[in-house]
Amino acid sequence: MKSIILSSLLASAAAFVPGSQVGRSSTAVNAEKSRALPFLPYPENLKGYVGDDAGFDPLRFSDFVPVDFLREAELKHARICMLGYVGFVAVDMGFKIYPFPEAYEGLTSVTAHDALIEQGAMGQIFLWISLAETLSTVAVIQMLQGSGREPGDFGFDPLGFLANKSEAEVKEMQTKELTNGRLAMLAFSGILTQAVLTQGPFPYV
Repeated sequence: MKSIILSSLLASAAAFVPGSQVGRSSTAVNAEKSRALPFLPYPENLKGYVGDDAGFDPLRFSDFVPVDFLREAELKHARICMLGYVGFVAVDMGFKIYPFPEAYEGLTSVTAHDALIEQGAMGQIFLWISLAETLSTVAVIQMLQGSGREPGDFGFDPLGFLANKSEAEVKEMQTKELTNGRLAMLAFSGILTQAVLTQGPFPYV
């Protein structure tokens, strides 16, 4: 008799537990985890993109911003930093363009910024970068509207790295670009900070 009464009480108490809460708890426990951050759930919107296996999106940008747009921005900054790192270091290692303008003599990568602003060269760079950004924005808008264009794909492959490659080989090359680009973004930020702090030549120690 006591067991029957106890069972009735438990059943009554369970009736007051919201069904959605029970479902959410079960889902939370069984949800796929991010490989990069195992204590966080996997960002579902990253699936199908290069590098999706890591599942790194701790701030969940992919939940409220189109991943195509995020990947376009990431690749753009990655490519700029890969070029920027090489160029920044090359200047401080003594590499020069020829003929070398006398006004640039003695400049380092750090001091060149202010000097080139005074001479007007930075204004030209700003103009051409603005033009490139305007043209690329058209491609991004079309992509977000469903043109089928892949993020970061401008059809620019003069050395033929992707020519006659299988789908798996293309994905491997894209993963390498993404990985090295992410490293370059961190490296360029670090080397710029170190160069300003030390005001010394490469390796800025």
